[in-house]
Amino acid sequence: MFEASRICRCVICHDYGDRDDYDEADRSVIGNVEKFGWSVTGVPADEQGPGWSYTIGRWHSRGGSELAMFGLDLSVMQSCLNILGKRDGLADGQVHDDVISGYPIRIRAVEPAWYRAFFGHGIWFYRRPPIPFLEVVWPDRDGAFPWDTGSLTQPHLWLPPDDHPQGVWTQDV
Repeated sequence: MFEASRICRCVICHDYGDRDDYDEADRSVIGNVEKFGWSVTGVPADEQGPGWSYTIGRWHSRGGSELAMFGLDLSVMQSCLNILGKRDGLADGQVHDDVISGYPIRIRAVEPAWYRAFFGHGIWFYRRPPIPFLEVVWPDRDGAFPWDTGSLTQPHLWLPPDDHPQGVWTQDV
């Protein structure tokens, strides 16, 4: 679906007439994308729920899916996303054993209906979603993934929102 429409509509490739309105966070994302190929945005945990991190710019720079990770310490998630961000060919269903020491992670394709709830700055950057997102899913200490136990420590963004168990992850959908 996404490769056929691989025209980048991001704020680097197109002037939408609002460049004078960019704030420091916007300019930082653009600078990181231009320098490193992507930027990692972190949304800290708060009283509403756990934090998450996601990339912005991989689609622009590499033609690769953006990545998202939920429920761990922001610095851990940002490190994991930077490790994976350097890799080409990431796809739904893959397992990677070399991202979190001692634990495999799995890659799952994100349903576009979740984008507005979790990836606002990414939508600002690209202006015309959908662009592909992959969720990086980690196991618990016993090696069980959320789909094994029904755990909601991470959202199940591979499911349509209506099929996701109600809870902290569905409050903004």
